[in-house]
Amino acid sequence: MTDEEARWIASAAQGDTVAFRRIVDAHAGALFRACVRITADRAIAEDAVQEALLNAWRHLRDFDRRAALSTWLHRIAVNAALEQLRRRGRVDLVPTTDDDRERHESLADAAAGPERHARSAEIRRDVEAELARMSALERAAFVLRHHEGRSLEEISVLLGLNVGACKQAIFRAVRKLRGALQPAG
Repeated sequence: MTDEEARWIASAAQGDTVAFRRIVDAHAGALFRACVRITADRAIAEDAVQEALLNAWRHLRDFDRRAALSTWLHRIAVNAALEQLRRRGRVDLVPTTDDDRERHESLADAAAGPERHARSAEIRRDVEAELARMSALERAAFVLRHHEGRSLEEISVLLGLNVGACKQAIFRAVRKLRGALQPAG
């Protein structure tokens, strides 16, 4: 945490909305990307981020600085995204975004003929279908580990689980994806 961010936190905790706005500006993009990958729905992700930032504003005085501010905010946002899914009964969503699709398509375009395009689209559908069948916890743990690049310790903090439970959730998600990608034989 920078000295400047520490000042923003201290000021925002005392009710300074301008300081909190700086915190929001610095972190909202990353929070939204995590939420949209978990929910696979931009509107739900936006609601989750708004809810998370409102909760952060309300509880900023409780932030004890044992973790980084970004980790604390991500935990609130991930929980808000999972709660949004629970409220809406939408725990079967696929965590992909237009950016992910574009990235996959551009990689496929680089050296692909029609057969490779078709196979890439088929693999993407298989992965999306398998992600949709995962529990919200497995999907969130997988997204945080393999899309966000978070450590197991960070994931455990973000999801409120012990490291072993995080490993289990990630392992189950990877095993399900591997199974979906095995050639039919």
